Amino acid sequence: MRPRHLALAVALAAVWGCNFVVMQTGLKHYPPLTYAALRFLLAAFPAVLVTGGPRVPWRWVLATGASLGVAQYGLLLLGMRAGMPAGLTSLVIQVQAVFTALFATALLGERLGRRRITGTVVAFAGLGLIAAGVVAESGAIPFGAFLLCVASAAGWGLGNVATRRAAPPDSLRFMVWVSAVSAPPLLALALMTEGPSSLGSFTVEGVGAVLYTALLSTLGGFAVWGWLLTRYDASLVAPYGLLVPVFGLASAALFTGEPVSPLTFAAGALILAGLLYAGTRPRTAPAPTPSPTPR
Repeated sequence: MRPRHLALAVALAAVWGCNFVVMQTGLKHYPPLTYAALRFLLAAFPAVLVTGGPRVPWRWVLATGASLGVAQYGLLLLGMRAGMPAGLTSLVIQVQAVFTALFATALLGERLGRRRITGTVVAFAGLGLIAAGVVAESGAIPFGAFLLCVASAAGWGLGNVATRRAAPPDSLRFMVWVSAVSAPPLLALALMTEGPSSLGSFTVEGVGAVLYTALLSTLGGFAVWGWLLTRYDASLVAPYGLLVPVFGLASAALFTGEPVSPLTFAAGALILAGLLYAGTRPRTAPAPTPSPTPR
């Protein structure tokens, strides 16, 4: 990867990692479902008016919107509002890669293979370590909030499988339409459970958080990610996503004072090592040079 493209990939991981702190800030001003609805509303409009159709069957747009939009972000923000810290959330949500592999096996008939199974077990061991820490520190982090974030990762995994089946030729256009179909149900749920008054809240910090999440993290982020994937193999680009929790934990420690305990560090190492091992191919030994044929 060229140096400027490598810098772009690292910058994107920083934008996505810092997004967890931004969302935590936004939740001080908006209830979780309202925040999610506003995020997708701004990501969709007015872009949806000028991008044209999604160029994939509508069933996959709706399936991705329901899983990636409504389930993932709705549950994620509910979990954060219930007490999950931003940095730890950025780490826990990475098990979406494990759920993606499991759902792809069950729904698409893909084979895990020994390497993916080993990586999955290691990643889940890290997740179990976090769960044990949450239980041990009862009261510091509600266990229900942790489970909401794990469920959010499962929603992301389903969304990844739906996206894989959709195989959109334009990832940015697809994301605009996924945002468009995600906003109405989230808005309806927000109005029913949080009330209409939450939509009228206006603060510079709150609006800035929504704009960052909708425009910079969602539209800008997926545009850059798609652009990189058109120029390099997915196996080369994907590992940069593992930098997201690194930036997430670092930004949370820097801006909110969230501590990174030895347990979190060990769990993060297990999760990232498992995902990296499962997501890479083993090196194959070079074929032996044939001996010259006697003449």
